[in-house]
Amino acid sequence: MQLKMIGIFGAVLGSMLIWAGNAAAEERFNDLQYSKWAEDGIEYMAKRGTVAGYGDGKFKPAGLVTRAQAVTFLVRELYPEQLEKPAEGTTYSDVPKTHAFNKEIAIASKNGLASGFPDGSFRPDAPLSRAETAAFLTRAYSLSEGKQTANWSDTENHWAAAPILVMSSNGLVGGYSDGTYRPNQTVTRAEYAVFMSRLIQFERQAAIQAQDWDKLISYMTVSEQVGQMLMPDIRQWNGKVTTTVNEGLKSSLHNQDLGGLILFDKNIVDTRQVTTFTHNLQMEAGDIPMFLGIDQEGGVIKRIPGGTNLPGQMALGATGDSTLAEAAGQLTGEELKALGLNINFAPVLDINSNPDNPIIGMRSFSSDADLVTRLGLATITGLRQSGVIAAVKHFPGHGDTTVDSHLGLPVLTHNRERLDAVELKPFQAAIENGVEMIMTAHIAFPAIDSEQVTSLKDGQRVPVPATLSKKVLNGLLREELGYEGIIISDAFTMDGIAEHFGEDQAVERAVNAGVDIILMPQDSAAAHQTLVNAVKNGTIPMETIHASVERILELKAKYGLFERSESLTSKLAELNNVIGSQGHREVEREIAERAVTLLASRDGMHPDSFQRGDRVVIVAAEEEQAKQLEVQLKQASNNLSLKTDIALIGQAQTKETVAKADYVILASYQFRNVASQFGWSAYQALINEMNTRNQRYTLLSLGNPYETIYLKNIRSGLAVYGKQEPNTEAGINVLLGHQEATGKLPVKTN
Repeated sequence: MQLKMIGIFGAVLGSMLIWAGNAAAEERFNDLQYSKWAEDGIEYMAKRGTVAGYGDGKFKPAGLVTRAQAVTFLVRELYPEQLEKPAEGTTYSDVPKTHAFNKEIAIASKNGLASGFPDGSFRPDAPLSRAETAAFLTRAYSLSEGKQTANWSDTENHWAAAPILVMSSNGLVGGYSDGTYRPNQTVTRAEYAVFMSRLIQFERQAAIQAQDWDKLISYMTVSEQVGQMLMPDIRQWNGKVTTTVNEGLKSSLHNQDLGGLILFDKNIVDTRQVTTFTHNLQMEAGDIPMFLGIDQEGGVIKRIPGGTNLPGQMALGATGDSTLAEAAGQLTGEELKALGLNINFAPVLDINSNPDNPIIGMRSFSSDADLVTRLGLATITGLRQSGVIAAVKHFPGHGDTTVDSHLGLPVLTHNRERLDAVELKPFQAAIENGVEMIMTAHIAFPAIDSEQVTSLKDGQRVPVPATLSKKVLNGLLREELGYEGIIISDAFTMDGIAEHFGEDQAVERAVNAGVDIILMPQDSAAAHQTLVNAVKNGTIPMETIHASVERILELKAKYGLFERSESLTSKLAELNNVIGSQGHREVEREIAERAVTLLASRDGMHPDSFQRGDRVVIVAAEEEQAKQLEVQLKQASNNLSLKTDIALIGQAQTKETVAKADYVILASYQFRNVASQFGWSAYQALINEMNTRNQRYTLLSLGNPYETIYLKNIRSGLAVYGKQEPNTEAGINVLLGHQEATGKLPVKTN
């Protein structure tokens, strides 16, 4: 069967049916109020571009469908591409070249959908009977006899007994309460549309059950196919944040046939709400389930309220323990799956070899390619074991950049030998271990693709980023590295794409380059239409779309997304057993404790210690952070009778407050900015004064652990790789001597 394409069809003269415009354009009918039983079927076929009305919103559902109209429906559904070509015409005596449906009848005859009568006529304007309906539809679709009982008292000796049996035994047509089928009774337009919609949906279900994705794709419209390739974020509707399946979201889902969505904090209130939300999204999705993804890297990038707040990837890097990384992946996946989410945009496989990287930093495991590879593979394994898809990022590597691709277009100038040895190493290993989804980076790699284009931002020549590069995605990733899984772009809202390339051009170019799923288009409706138009005018080959959709459907099936039998009630009942469970919290605590790393020490083994009755001043950039540390210190040191105070970096009274302290916790947090441009001078001034007074203190690194590059003469320092409570609690316990600092710094600082 041919893939469904978009066709333009002619108008019908006189009082006959008007077949208007674009075959894929969905009409809205206003005369279905007395045909509610058929409304879904009529609208389904109209959306497919198969049936049309008479203009002015009239479908005339009670009108009789003619033989010509019936074959026209079938030709539009099955052979639309043939309507774009010249037709030879028919030989029927009553279908002249001037007949409105001459071409459709000719195509139907050529493909064996319908035939004429012994007298050489076709009788195009004769009403279609129920018997002929069964015959037409069973010729059009390859059906076997079904399992339902279908014994009609008036069909046994009828010429159409066989097709009526096939249709009836599969539940596609029914009879009457008196046990008759009434084969010679005429069929209304509403009935015919319903029969066709039932059959198409029956065939789609059969394809899904058989996992025959080529067959399913053949029943998908172009709109449905390109919709599978879009994964927007969920935005506001009527000025309110979207946390339920509202009418605006329903409209987007159905008008764009969306295959996936990404959720953010704004869409999540609590675990019960997000579980209900994802369940209802899947119920709304129809027969093809949705990819529902989220960024749950752990550490600074987290979305789940009340979930297990893992210490982050660099904390795992400091432990060096792949068993813990696998456990982290598995518990994260278990919690996401319980919430109805099936993709985690993690782990980060970028190697943070540049301290001035403003966006990756402690989101990376390490600056060492081998450690990133080992822990990355373990995390992928854990996610896979929980039944959640790992979407690793950001190919070919975002670790050695000084520009945030959210804000600009980074360029990585390393030669190919360096890329193979460092940036590409974890991705190559992940591919060899069967990773199923890879996210592209909006970063240019001239060593792989040196093409430049004119920027729409300022007219300057700019290099093509990996997301839009066929040489990177098809040449390097697929052909050289042998990757066969799904390629998903990074967000199209990021300035690395948005500023330099118009969305229409970028979307089309990304798909032609090899992207299977466009993540977060700025205007998903426009992106959808761009792809539909590109297929229609041939600028994106149908084979490219088919290959992407097949990969998407295969992965949805592999992870059981088509199996949607669990009730919302059972999902909600299970939440408390999974989200933030004791076992998960124990893994969280172990990672945090084993990650704490000694940055500096007077004795080479321990940070400065507290003494009973010490006056402790906690200095931080934010009051909230200082208070968090204060609470944790008081809770963990109840036998030391410590007196605490807080102060903020940069305030006039901070120096005076610090000078009166017996012990100072100086908390630094450098992330989402260039390390060399961070305000280190304020920290250095305090360190110098404390050293002069020989005060006891500890510099507590809560962010990227690069303090020792920029600060001198630190006498006591710890890195905990995050300002989340598990990280800071572990650091406090080491300061109090309850734990040892056993972590190893996973990045180079010299």
